[in-house]
Order: sequence, then structure tokens, then C-alpha cells
Amino acid sequence: MNATRPEPPDLVVFDCDGVLVDSEKIAVAIDVRMLAELGWPLSQDEVVERFVGRSFADMGAEIAAHLGRPLPDDWDARYRQLYRDAFEAALTPVDGVVEALDALTVPVCVASSTSHRGLRHTLGLTGLYDRFAGRIFSAEDVTRGKPAPDLFLHAARTLGVDPARCAVVEDSPYGVAAARAAGMRAYGYCGGLTPAHRLEGPGTTVFDDMRKLPALLQG
Repeated sequence: MNATRPEPPDLVVFDCDGVLVDSEKIAVAIDVRMLAELGWPLSQDEVVERFVGRSFADMGAEIAAHLGRPLPDDWDARYRQLYRDAFEAALTPVDGVVEALDALTVPVCVASSTSHRGLRHTLGLTGLYDRFAGRIFSAEDVTRGKPAPDLFLHAARTLGVDPARCAVVEDSPYGVAAARAAGMRAYGYCGGLTPAHRLEGPGTTVFDDMRKLPALLQG
């Protein structure tokens, strides 16, 4: 299940949803409802395969393309509020991630497809924001979101770290693909909604327990 292990990294880049905060199950349930209301009914597994790990802008563009019509400018406002309400009621850190962060001795940052506003909200709700304050990067910061490497390269450049010395922790095929494209080591977390086989590939270690991450990063 694990690929050949590298030297310990100089920077660990975390995705947020499904990696730091246990939001994917909540969000996907809302996405299924949203897509049905818009006229594109999909199952939970289909939503996970198509959209988990992508930005809201990319999701909206694909929905519009499928429906053959542009979505209203404010199409997402209602659903964003549903996310916020659901997160405030039930959001928690991913199981084991607090222990993993406590055990890490190298610098960390966040690079997520979520907006900066959304990241402040979810990281704040789960008590994780202060661990990453000043080192939080969003798809809003770059032209191309995942699976393009731009966001991860932007984070590494901003923090002055060689991409080859970065490790990326992701839970989606889009994020893992972005890490590979950036020349970074990928660690694919399969303890959530994405099955292990969709994360496997070159330069990637797949694991199912966040508590294992510090040891895996040590090589």
C-alpha cells in the first residue's frame, strides 16, 4: 500500500476538507441535494468522484456545461449557507489529525480549493485555525485550481521551500494529481469518502489513519 519512502520533508502541505476537517460527508450530502434541485441528480459516489477536491467555481462551470445553460450569478448563495449551518452544527477535526499535528516537527501549511472565507470558518470551528494562521492558501490565490499544480507551487514559493522538499496530504484524486504535477510527494488519506485505489499511483503513499502520518513522513 505504501510506496518507497523519501527523506523527511521541509514543509507539509495539508488540504483542508476531508484532511483537517471532517467536512466531506456533510458537504457531499448537501451537494447531492443541490444537484438534484438544479436538474442533475447524482449519487453520493458520483459526487465524490466528480467534485470532491475541486473548487466551487470549477464545480459550477461543470454543472452549467452539463445543463447547457449558465447558472445565475447567485446560484451558490443558498447552498453556501446550508454548508455553514451544517458545519456549525456538526463539524469536527478529522479523526487523529490533532495528534498528528502535535507530533510533527516540520513546518506546515494549508492549500485548499476552499475560499479563504470558508477556510477561516471551518478551521476556526474545529480549533485548528491558529495552527496555520499566516500559512493558509486558497484556490482563490491562483488562476488554475487542482488538479493543476499552481496552488501547491504558490504555497511553496511563498514559504521559500523547494517543491521537491514538500509533502502534500490529500484525500482526493484531484489533489493527489496536483501534488504529482508540482513535483511534490503525495500522501493520500483514504480514511474518508475516497477509496484507496483512486489515490494510488506514482510518488504517492496511501494511508488510512492520520495518526500514522508523522511516522510515514519520517521516511
